[in-house]
Amino acid sequence: MQNVTRLCHTKSIVSVNGQFPGPRIVAREGDRLLIKVINHVPNNISIHWHGIRQLRTGWADGPAYVTQCPIQTGQSYVYNYTITGQRGTLFWHAHISWLRATLYGPIIILPKRGVPYPFPKPYKQVPIIFGEWWNTDPEAVITQAMQTGGGPNVSDAYTINGLPGPLYNCSAKDTFKLKVKAGKTYLLRLINAALNDELFFSIANHTLKVVDVDAIYVKPFETNTILIAPGQTTNLLLTTKSQFPNAKFLMLARPYVTGQGTFDNSTVAGILEYETPLPMNKLQLLKPILPALNDTSFATKFSNKLRSLANSQFPANVPQKVDKHFFFTVGLGTSPCNSNKTCQGPNGTMFAASINNVSFVLPNNSALLQAHFSGQSKGVYSPYFPSSPIIPFNYTGNPPNNTMVGNGTKLVVLPFNTSVEVVLQDTSILGAESHPLHLHGFNFFVVGQGFGNFNPNKDPAKFNLVDPVERNTVGVPSGGWVAIRFLADNPGVWFMHCHLEIHTSWGLKMAWLVLDGKLPNQKLLPPPADLPKC
Repeated sequence: MQNVTRLCHTKSIVSVNGQFPGPRIVAREGDRLLIKVINHVPNNISIHWHGIRQLRTGWADGPAYVTQCPIQTGQSYVYNYTITGQRGTLFWHAHISWLRATLYGPIIILPKRGVPYPFPKPYKQVPIIFGEWWNTDPEAVITQAMQTGGGPNVSDAYTINGLPGPLYNCSAKDTFKLKVKAGKTYLLRLINAALNDELFFSIANHTLKVVDVDAIYVKPFETNTILIAPGQTTNLLLTTKSQFPNAKFLMLARPYVTGQGTFDNSTVAGILEYETPLPMNKLQLLKPILPALNDTSFATKFSNKLRSLANSQFPANVPQKVDKHFFFTVGLGTSPCNSNKTCQGPNGTMFAASINNVSFVLPNNSALLQAHFSGQSKGVYSPYFPSSPIIPFNYTGNPPNNTMVGNGTKLVVLPFNTSVEVVLQDTSILGAESHPLHLHGFNFFVVGQGFGNFNPNKDPAKFNLVDPVERNTVGVPSGGWVAIRFLADNPGVWFMHCHLEIHTSWGLKMAWLVLDGKLPNQKLLPPPADLPKC
């Protein structure tokens, strides 16, 4: 526990090595990492290495009760994995309850020695992590929301590298400053670690060049503003002005909002400062213009610009034929209020969320991967997750009268090397909303997206199977659908969930079980001796 003060509030937070945000991990493609996590706090802890492929090392993936039981107070666990075929920016964060509110940090993966970037070598590299700050304890926020069935209290501020910046009460001294030289190129490594908000980001009077998302190179393109969802990373090249511009520049981030609920309608600011002998307080401060809070057309245009490099050095190995098709509805719903009280959700119910009307329930006395590996899955999970909605309806039209969700612990079982297509369809139940869906253990290709209901007869003809963007977290468009493809070449149990933490808490999650292949290098490695017990 560490005392931290923001917005004139001092509180004790869970932190790593006394740092907030936590320490950065710098590695090269091909490196093997051994990270010992010792738990000195009252909470159960589990750390996820977000976006790392974890080939055959599912035991190191980290989501609590999925691949491991959490590390209990006074216990430790060594995460042991190798970074294979990835370079760029990822991040690590707690993967239990809402502890990632303060437990997160960057993973910077450099190319192998002697391998250049496919863009000009930057003068300097700067991680920029967006987060959220609560004056209260986020664990109390989610506990209260789950008890009352209502929406959670929203954060008090957004942060850049843990700092809220000058637009918040008594935070001028807590401002991230990016000090630059004229005529240089900087690589900005953006990470959205916020719990519940997609964010727009812009720097006044400067153009940004997108070169990489989710640790995969993309065809570079220039933009004034980027959109980044929780769980996503974006590498940008910032080329500074050739001579001193006689000004300072605000870097702003604020939410992109599509749902009906309350949200933190505030703006985090950092300052871009050029090296100068002049006194900083004499310089004018310029401000960027950000899109409107609900600018879905900007969100769509931005995501459509993202394309894989798809060249001989960095091919886009898009599965051209599909072995298994899945159609998943994702969205909100309700569940009945327990016992005789009234709840604060819609019409006295409790808020819930689901995929194909299954609101996922994690086990609490075992982890799914352990149950599978030991052959003791009976009573822990069933292998019958529905591959399409049991009751079809007009997904983006007037919602059905019955908004109740079912619940259960069901997995999709896939043979090794199955090529999979999943269409993720947003629903308008309790309001259409953008959902950043994150898949553990794999990257996937975003082969198509659109608005309204997915049409299986017409829409696949428009899929991009040549250079679609490859990533680990994709926004399901508000009132629309997105189609992804991946090859199930990594044995283990792999979580897939909305990276808006409240939606995960409400059940917008599921898991894939990929079976071992025939060859020795196609099998899950055995669990380490120090794997935490429940």
